[in-house]
Amino acid sequence: MSSPILKLGLCGIGLDAYWPQFPGLKQRLESYTQTAANRLAQYGADVTNLGLIDTTERARQAGHAFRRADIDLLFLYVTTYALSSTVLPLIKLAGVPVIILNLQPDAAMDYAVFNQLKDRTAMTGEWLAWCSACPVPEISNVLQRARIPFHQVTGTLNDDLTWREIEEWIAAAKVKLLLENNRLGLMGHYYSGMLDIMTDLTQICITFGGDIEIIEVDELSALRTQVTDADVTQRTAEFHEYFDIQPDCSSEELRRAALTSVALDRFAANHKLTSLAYYYKGTGIPANEDTMSSIILGTSLLTARHIPVAGEYEIKNIIAMKIMDSLGVGGSFTEYYAVDYKDDIVLMGHDGPGHIAIAEGKTKVRPLSVYHGKTGLGLSVEMSVKHGPVTLLSIVEDRAHGFKLLVAQAESVPGSILEIGNTNSRYRFPIGARAFITQWNGHGPAHHCAVGTGHVAHKLEKLARLLGLEFHRVC
Repeated sequence: MSSPILKLGLCGIGLDAYWPQFPGLKQRLESYTQTAANRLAQYGADVTNLGLIDTTERARQAGHAFRRADIDLLFLYVTTYALSSTVLPLIKLAGVPVIILNLQPDAAMDYAVFNQLKDRTAMTGEWLAWCSACPVPEISNVLQRARIPFHQVTGTLNDDLTWREIEEWIAAAKVKLLLENNRLGLMGHYYSGMLDIMTDLTQICITFGGDIEIIEVDELSALRTQVTDADVTQRTAEFHEYFDIQPDCSSEELRRAALTSVALDRFAANHKLTSLAYYYKGTGIPANEDTMSSIILGTSLLTARHIPVAGEYEIKNIIAMKIMDSLGVGGSFTEYYAVDYKDDIVLMGHDGPGHIAIAEGKTKVRPLSVYHGKTGLGLSVEMSVKHGPVTLLSIVEDRAHGFKLLVAQAESVPGSILEIGNTNSRYRFPIGARAFITQWNGHGPAHHCAVGTGHVAHKLEKLARLLGLEFHRVC
């Protein structure tokens, strides 16, 4: 499935009374707005630029125009003083999250040049081209009283810091759009007794959007019977390309995994899935047990192809994984494995699929004679997340808002891991292992989380604000 294109709305705001008083001011402010439009278009989005809005009548027209354009996010560029009565109807009618751009044309006025202007009218016109900060308190006051959420970027028009922050808002908006179009497959049932991962599917749809498709393991097993020997040969060759197959992996286990992997691809395509959470014992029905015990390589390949897969029917965590993958940083399934207090690191990983696209080196495939705590035996993947900066994300149950985002930033560091055929990494936290674990646990997360490469807490915070969720950053 192709990704939806983010649609951005942009307009500048001003005051029509100024234009006859200060010749050239309107054109100058319009040029600032066009500069912003040109920059926004560089982020792979469709931009609807309505120019300068300077009356309540034009504000209502603009609000309707933005609705017709079906924008996802509105950038309101405060170019000079503007009345809040212009802003309110525009934002109400647009009906989308709004980012107030409080941007001066440059870092500071040249006071000497300004004060040498002999015409005080010209001086006032020049000042008005710089007074973007002036009406922002008025606008924020009215939006607060109207209970309309808003967000701000404060800075200058051509500053790298400004555009880095704007890019973060756009990245967060793209994730929100992908979540709204996410098609989540749920196959099987919860792992018995894991009360922390059980959740309200209706609230998932309310908060994050998307569709939920309940799908049957039986269908996946049936698709396995349609896989040809040629399909198996080709997929086995692909396994050797993407994985480091260990010598003790039998040809029969590779064949079983290839059968399931090919069937899983067709299964995901048939249901147009963009994410999947699963768990199923399959006991009593040999075909289903064969399917579920040979699923790990196929689910790892799907995860690397931007269809993240979470085991143990972990619905909240597949949303976290989808968020991280949508940011382009991976999103691998993980939990505490052990703590190394000597090195002050936390070992984290999980059995089942791993995000092989963010692995340090090639992901190993090992045979396991038992899946701990689960039915069956077969092949499993062993990988560590790339060394360097990482971010952990957990979707946490929240009484007030349904869910909240819990985040921590760390470093994936080299060193010994547990070579047991599972994903496993060593993470060093800036506040230390003890403080991280204590503070993270204090927020009441489920025992799983998603890990991705890079430090993306600022983007996740903006996503939380766009979704209307609480955000907590441990480190």
